[in-house]
Amino acid sequence: MILTIPQTIIIIAMVALGTLITRFLPFLLFRNQRGNHPYIQYIGKVLPFAAIGLLVIYCLKDVDFLSQTHAIPEILAIVSVVFLHSWKKSTLLSIGAGTAIYMVLVQFVFK
Repeated sequence: MILTIPQTIIIIAMVALGTLITRFLPFLLFRNQRGNHPYIQYIGKVLPFAAIGLLVIYCLKDVDFLSQTHAIPEILAIVSVVFLHSWKKSTLLSIGAGTAIYMVLVQFVFK
């Protein structure tokens, strides 16, 4: 499907509008508050853990533990991410290395 120029402009405008609304809406809703609103503080504490849990579940939803590899690459990648993050406290390092380990295992070890 090829989009016409007006369709492309409309799509870009809608995406930009959606982005602007999601960026500015919290400031508009809580503009009269001094300091952080308690709800925002609660979300700030809970949301990172919820996002990580959601990502782990999403990544493992199609894993077949009864397959030939028995989910060994996935388990080793998860263990490496947990170990590296506990050791170095670097999110970028742990996620990057975990992804690299998983890809090496899937592409070269467990073909």
